Amino acid sequence: MAAASQMHFGKTLYRDIWYDKPPLAPIFYYLIGPRADWTLRLAGALYCLLACFISYLFARDLWTRREGLWAAGLMAFFLTFDIPASVVPIGPDLLMLVPHLAAVWLAWRGRALWSGVLAGIAFLCNVKGLFVLAACAVFCFPALALLSAGFAIPCVIAAAWLPWNDYVAQVWIWGSLYAGSTFLVNPVWNGLVRTLNWLGFHAALVAGAIHRVPWKFVAWLGISFAAVVLGWRFFPRYYLQLLPPMVIVASRMKRRTFALLLLIPLIRFGPRYVQIAMDKPWSDVAMDRDSREAATLLRRFSKPDDTLFIWGYRPELWVYTGLRDATRFLDSQPLTGVPADRHLTQSEPVTIDGPRAAREELARSRPSFVLDGLSAYNPKLAIGRYPELRDWFAQYKLVARTGSTLIYQRTLP
Repeated sequence: MAAASQMHFGKTLYRDIWYDKPPLAPIFYYLIGPRADWTLRLAGALYCLLACFISYLFARDLWTRREGLWAAGLMAFFLTFDIPASVVPIGPDLLMLVPHLAAVWLAWRGRALWSGVLAGIAFLCNVKGLFVLAACAVFCFPALALLSAGFAIPCVIAAAWLPWNDYVAQVWIWGSLYAGSTFLVNPVWNGLVRTLNWLGFHAALVAGAIHRVPWKFVAWLGISFAAVVLGWRFFPRYYLQLLPPMVIVASRMKRRTFALLLLIPLIRFGPRYVQIAMDKPWSDVAMDRDSREAATLLRRFSKPDDTLFIWGYRPELWVYTGLRDATRFLDSQPLTGVPADRHLTQSEPVTIDGPRAAREELARSRPSFVLDGLSAYNPKLAIGRYPELRDWFAQYKLVARTGSTLIYQRTLP
C-alpha cells in the first residue's frame, strides 16, 4: 500500500520506489486505491470469497458438491483466523493464495497452459510462486511444455515494463541476502515449534488429511511445506502456502470430527474479535496506533505539497499521511542493510556497500519532514550514527513526538 500510494504520485515501481517484492501487490492496491477505509474491508472480503469459491470448485470436481461446500467453509473459517482482516491488508503471501489454488485446480483438470498462466501470476505476487509452478508440474506431467509456456506469458508481459536492473537488484539480490541470513539463533527448533503450533491450531485440517490421499496431493503438500521452510523464518503468513492443499485434502473427513476440532481456533481467538469490536487495547496493533497518532500530529505542521522521508520500517505512515516520498526509499532497510525482520533488536547489516551508497543518495535529498520510527526501538540504528547523514540530519529540528515516532521538520529553505 505504501508503494501504491507513491505510484499514485506518478512514480515508477523499482526505478523511483525501492521495493523488494514482485510487482502485483502494489499494482493491486494501486487499482483499488491505497486508502485506509472501508474499501480495504470490501476488497479483503471479496478476495477471501473468491478463494472459497475456487476451493468449492476444486473439491466438488474431485468428489461431490458436499465436499466442495466443506472446502469453501474451511477456507473461510481459517482465513478468518489466519489473517485478521481488521488489521492486515492483502500482502504478497495472501495475494498469492488465489492464483496458487486456481493454478493447481487447472493443472488437475489438465489445463496445462492456463495452469501455467496462473502460476506465473502467483510468481508475480510472491517469488514463492516458483513452488506453485512445481506443484502444477506434478499434476500436469507430461504436458510441461504447455505449462512452461503459460508461466512465461505473464512473466514476459511484466518484464516488458519493469526497470529490469532495479527489479533484479531489489527483488532478487536483496531478497537472496534476506533469505540467506536468518536472524534466529536456532531456526530448526523455531521451525519445529511454529509448525507444531500451526498444525495444532489447524487440527481439523490435519485430521482430515490423515486418510488415503493420492500421491500427487501428498507431493503438493510437501512442495508447499518446502516453501514455508525457505529462508528458515517460519513467519505465520508463510504457512498460507500450505493452506490450499490442506483445505482440499481435508474436505472429505468425518463431519463430527470437524465440528469438535474447529473449536480449537474458535475458543482460542474468538474472544479477541469481541475485544477488537469493543475497542479494547491490543498489543499487536500498538505500533499501528502510534503511527496513526504520528500522522495526525504531522498534519498540524504539513501542507499537501510537502514531502516526507521515513526512517525505520513503518509503511503504514505513508498511507496515513498521504504525503509524497522525497526519495525512492520507503523505509530504512536499503540504507542500513538491516532487514526489517530484525532491525528493532539487531543492528548487524547483511550488506555494506549498497547501504553506504544509498545513504549518500539520501543526503542529497530535501524532504520537508522526517519521521523517525526506529531510533526509539533500536538506538544503534539511529539516523545520527551514520557519518554520511550527520550534516544532512542537522538541518532538521524535532517538532513533535509520539510514544515511538519522532517528527522532524527541515529548518533550511
